[in-house]
Order: sequence, then C-alpha cells, then structure tokens
Amino acid sequence: MHRRATVPGRVNIIGEHTDYSGGLALPFAIGKYLTLDAIEQDEGYSGDANVVELWKAAGGGPATLEVSSEIPMGQGLSSSAALCLAVVLCARGRIEPLEACKEAQRIEHEVLNTPCGLLDQMAMMYAIQGSATLIDFSNFSVESVDIPVDWVFKLVDSGIHRDLSSTTYSEQSGHQEIHIKEENERVRKAITASPQELGDLLNQSHASLHLLGVSLPEMDTQVKLLQSTEGVLGARMMGGGFGGMILVLVENSEVLPDIEIVESSGPALIEEILES
Repeated sequence: MHRRATVPGRVNIIGEHTDYSGGLALPFAIGKYLTLDAIEQDEGYSGDANVVELWKAAGGGPATLEVSSEIPMGQGLSSSAALCLAVVLCARGRIEPLEACKEAQRIEHEVLNTPCGLLDQMAMMYAIQGSATLIDFSNFSVESVDIPVDWVFKLVDSGIHRDLSSTTYSEQSGHQEIHIKEENERVRKAITASPQELGDLLNQSHASLHLLGVSLPEMDTQVKLLQSTEGVLGARMMGGGFGGMILVLVENSEVLPDIEIVESSGPALIEEILES
C-alpha cells in the first residue's frame, strides 16, 4: 500500500476564535501544499518522530512516512492541521470529510497538544477553487461562497512565529462573548460586502482580537501601519494569534508590489499510488 495525501494551507478571511464556540467562519484553501507519502512495510516505522506518533495515534500500521511541505510552520497557515489531516487520510484511506476533520483534530490534541478547533481542517477538506467556505460550527454545515474578483488578498509575514501548543490566552476574558457575537455578525456581513466594507470588517476584527488578548504589541504596530498604507482597504492578524501572518485586503495587485496575491485552491486529496 502506498498512499499520498496532498493538503492545502488555508487563509481565514474572517471569523477568528469562533470555531470552538459554535460560531461562523469564512476561510479558503490556498495553493501551498503539504504532501505525505505513506508506504506500507512489514514491520517498524520510518519517518519524523512526530509524524510517526501521529500515524500511530491515527491507527496506521508499519510504514515509511515521508513529508514535504510548502506551508511554513508557525505563521498562521495551519501547517500542523495540514499534517494531521494528511496522516488521517493516509491511515484511513477513503473517509467522510467531517469524520476526517474530527479525527485530525483528535490526534492534534492528543499528540501535538494543540488546543485547536475545526476551522483549519474543514477549510482544507471542503475547499472549492475560486470560493470561500462559509462554515457554521453549530452544526458543521458548509456553504460555498464565490470570492469576488475585486477581493484581492495578500499575506504579510509579521516575522513573529509561535508554537500554539505552548501559547495560551484567557478563555475567561470578559470580551470573549462579545467577540464571538460580533465576529459572527462580521462573517454574515462579509458574504455580501464590497471591498471597502470588507476592509472595515477586517479592521474591526483585528481590534476585537486585540481586546480578546490574542495579539501582541508588535503585531498591532504592524497591522496599524498596513491599515494606514495607501491602497490597503483593511488588515488583521490571522490564525490562532501571538504572531504569524497578517491578512491584507488591497485595492489591486500594485499595492504592496513585492508581495504576491493569494488565491483560492481546491481541497485535500488522497491517492492510491500504484507501484510499477
């Protein structure tokens, strides 16, 4: 048996820290991929120690495990979720998308000690090229939303990289309930927003994440500078927090010319490789 899983990274337009509270999010997959090749062998395991532990947790038998990835670690593009999802797909083969997402979440909690929700995994499994995925975490329903051509996104690396398994924030924050309620409303508004309206929503989202306690002063400074840059419609911290990427909505590709546009890709895939 030789299986290959190819899993995209993800960008979350809006709807941050809502997935574990039955809220809403609007992510899309991007064209940077992690690939796992799992080749069955008679006995033993070969590969990175963390990958082997994830593989065993997912019920995989003796195998050689080879990972290659274009998704940078610690930058808010969900490299760990991509890895866990790839492991599950290779270990289990054909599996229902939501079951794969939940199993990937389980092994990420168990082995990597990352207290993640299901946003990343669902964004990767349910992606459609050219679209974002509206996810309702109260019932795990998904809806494809076309990304307008005038929504032009770029990602700015803050240069602040972190390990979410060793990062915590106060879930008892007095702002938490307010953030979830208002962030859900921002997601609803985003679906039909003009670029200018969406930019305002991104700015509001970052301000709320700051109050939630998941940003950093250095990140806030960078976001504020980007928000005041000519041609930038909005910017916010993206991902779990405490560093990583900044999502920037720009008027056109000429804004921040040294940074490429980020576009929507398709979903995670699993292949059975026939050896010649």
